[in-house]
Amino acid sequence: VQLQASGGGLVQAGGSLRLSCAASGIIYSGNVMSWYRQAPGKQRELVALILNNGGTKYADFVQGRFTISRDNAKNTVYLQMNSLKPEDTAVYYCNHLQRGHDYWGQGTQVTVSS
Repeated sequence: VQLQASGGGLVQAGGSLRLSCAASGIIYSGNVMSWYRQAPGKQRELVALILNNGGTKYADFVQGRFTISRDNAKNTVYLQMNSLKPEDTAVYYCNHLQRGHDYWGQGTQVTVSS
């Protein structure tokens, strides 16, 4: 499975960005797609995940600002990020979990200026 992420960039505080991540290769049903992030000097942390059936889970720091969604026909996961804060600055990685195997995208930089 290969993952191609896009949509990062530089935005002012309070702004919005939409990340996309397309999976290709052999995709099985029942997979989980997620977004993680890693800020400089910090560990990678889960931002949000979405099950194949649409069930979602968010990190507490999201606080209703982000929405994860997926298009199963396109094997693509999205992360709509609103009300961005400087502390959201990080490299965002998409993750695809299926049949016990983890796959990671290359990461996309999100920078929020104050």
